[in-house]
Amino acid sequence: MLTGKRVGLGITASHCTYEDVVPKIQNFIDAGATVIPIITHSVLHAATRFGTGEEWIAKIEALTGEKVISSIKEAEPFGPSNPLDAMVIAPMTGNSISKFANAATDSPVLMAAKATLRNGSPVVLGISTNDALGLNGINIMKLLNAKNIYFIPFGQDSPHGKPNSLIADFDQMVDTVHAAITQKKQLQPLLIQYFK
Repeated sequence: MLTGKRVGLGITASHCTYEDVVPKIQNFIDAGATVIPIITHSVLHAATRFGTGEEWIAKIEALTGEKVISSIKEAEPFGPSNPLDAMVIAPMTGNSISKFANAATDSPVLMAAKATLRNGSPVVLGISTNDALGLNGINIMKLLNAKNIYFIPFGQDSPHGKPNSLIADFDQMVDTVHAAITQKKQLQPLLIQYFK
């Protein structure tokens, strides 16, 4: 399905979703892709009840067989000199959504995404934010209409407890990337009923 493709996997600081996202790296590998992991500064330095940055980096590097990209300088060559076939950011926090929608490139993940768009290759977003139906909804709408940007299908994860929260169905990561690379199409349905 993705044989020979180089896929950047950007991970931002939605710590509670790592347990769901990181094991799915194997799905990309099983589909034939090489996965290049890229993380934000907060992933690198955070120590939360979900684990430390060092623990997650060790797991990610073990799965991918690649060194984690953790600086803007390391991410910049994903422009014309070392292009990716696609970039997926999962999980993508509301903070990173806001910055990306407004062209602020202040992390390795956003630099790699910018470089990938510059090459005309797809960027796939797997949102995970408690504010998607609040102020970040404006930024999500901007990105929904942008060229070469696709979304992993998403829905509400806690409509009664967190009514503004949306999260991607990370089980659909590989299919979304495949549709973006091969057909330049958004995987449908985009909006799903999703209760964790």
